[in-house]
Amino acid sequence: MCLSGTVWFTAYCLAAYLLGSVPFGYLMGRLGGVDIRTRGSRNIGATNCWRLCGWRFGLPAFLLDVAKGFAAAFFARWVVAWCPLIPDMPAPMVHLLVVIAGASAILGHVFPLYLGFHGGKAVATSLGVLLGLPALWPLAAGAFVLWAAVFLATRYVSVASTAAALAMVAAVLTLDVGDGVRLNVTAPWTERWPVTAFVILLVAVVLVRHRENYRRLLAGTENKFGRRTPADEGRS
Repeated sequence: MCLSGTVWFTAYCLAAYLLGSVPFGYLMGRLGGVDIRTRGSRNIGATNCWRLCGWRFGLPAFLLDVAKGFAAAFFARWVVAWCPLIPDMPAPMVHLLVVIAGASAILGHVFPLYLGFHGGKAVATSLGVLLGLPALWPLAAGAFVLWAAVFLATRYVSVASTAAALAMVAAVLTLDVGDGVRLNVTAPWTERWPVTAFVILLVAVVLVRHRENYRRLLAGTENKFGRRTPADEGRS
């Protein structure tokens, strides 16, 4: 990668990080009159915002968190193509650069510059990044449908997020997305191996970020979405 291309791409990743750092859940909560860092789960994500302020604030927070991840990954393809990076860049390198750009937005959400690096779990932002990757958007859309189904069945956001994350990594490892979606366990490790590795790492991060939710599920103290309890004001 030449120097000018490196500078342009580094600048783009920095912009993606700063975009990812925008705490839409926190900002929408403020519009709803609540500092969501001090109530509920104290998480800055859309779920806590929705729980405390209602769907009129939580839904926009969710959509904006998805949008920032989508934008970071989607437009990275254009940046890689436009910047004077490497003539005839091999496909794995293109995938790797796009993945790095998307990961920058996720990193921003988890460690937001604007809130002292104390961020959220990045489920919505990660969904946006996966939807922005051309090789993955059908699988990401399917994972979101599964998330919605599990959530409606259980009312546990943590359970739905875990199910969707595990389904996503399973699909990426076994399916090839080309002219259609077909079974192929070798394709994930050919030219799009950076995307496969990214999804595995991303799912691992999502699972680790939910470890407190798993403890509460095992203890029977995890709150179902839409059910308010006295403890919901202090912890959720």
